[in-house]
Amino acid sequence: MRLDPASGVKLDDGLSLAESYELCRLIQKAHSRTYYFSTQFFPPPVRPGVHALYAFMRYADEIVDNPGVTSLEEQLEGLRAFERETMAAVAGEPVANPVLRAYADTVRTSGIEPAHITAFMDSMKMDTRVFRYETFRELEVYTYGSAAVVGLMMCRVLGVADTSADPHAEALGVAMQLSNFLRDVAEDWRRGRVYLPLEDLERFGYREEDLAAGVVDERFVSLMRFEIERARKLYAYADEGIQYIPRGRRWPVVVARELYAGILGRIEARDYDVYAGRAETSRPRKLLVAARVAARDPREILTRSTTRR
Repeated sequence: MRLDPASGVKLDDGLSLAESYELCRLIQKAHSRTYYFSTQFFPPPVRPGVHALYAFMRYADEIVDNPGVTSLEEQLEGLRAFERETMAAVAGEPVANPVLRAYADTVRTSGIEPAHITAFMDSMKMDTRVFRYETFRELEVYTYGSAAVVGLMMCRVLGVADTSADPHAEALGVAMQLSNFLRDVAEDWRRGRVYLPLEDLERFGYREEDLAAGVVDERFVSLMRFEIERARKLYAYADEGIQYIPRGRRWPVVVARELYAGILGRIEARDYDVYAGRAETSRPRKLLVAARVAARDPREILTRSTTRR
């Protein structure tokens, strides 16, 4: 399933709601093997909402990450048009995009807040005009919309009622995105973006010229260790919020958490050389992680197997 909004190819606007959800599943399966793997462990009634949430985010992300020959101005206008169509769908208006029909249904049934959709779209728009972040505090403005609110939306999809979970969900979203940033340093550079705060590069004497050349030395290793520690602190804080997720729905979240946090360990195992290739996770490794998570909490697996909703 190739999802490329910049190509001008329109998704089938004649799909039923059930078919629209199935399209979302196929999009997630094609574009996120790790997250899709985890999603399969949710109870069947939960999975469609997770698929729709992912497909919505992916569609917006593709506008700026696979822009084809479109200019930055055209990408921005594409995001604005997509946001207008999203809000129309959420308001109950008929829209052509089947991804948005499924997503809007999920928004309404799960109680996702429109403000979180707006925050997400604001961060996507930042990718058309902000290509460097001087400080981590500045980066947090971006990651709030691109990752933290995604954690909040997932809370709603999973039926988390206690808002005490929210800051932990935000931390998990950001930790997972930081893991991706560290893995994708070279890929992001080729797209003209640097998500490592420039103050951190300066702290360790590492320059953008070094990043462009793929230099892996003591300075880079120190920089990566610093960023990995930051991400792990966020994971640790996120772990405190797992208790708020309803029983029977925790296992996939923890599996995803372990797999994304595992990116950090693989970076370390490769002596921090993120330029030599992507740190991927094999399917046997994913299955092993899922089994270990299940073994840590047998009650969760029992609840999942005896509960339909």
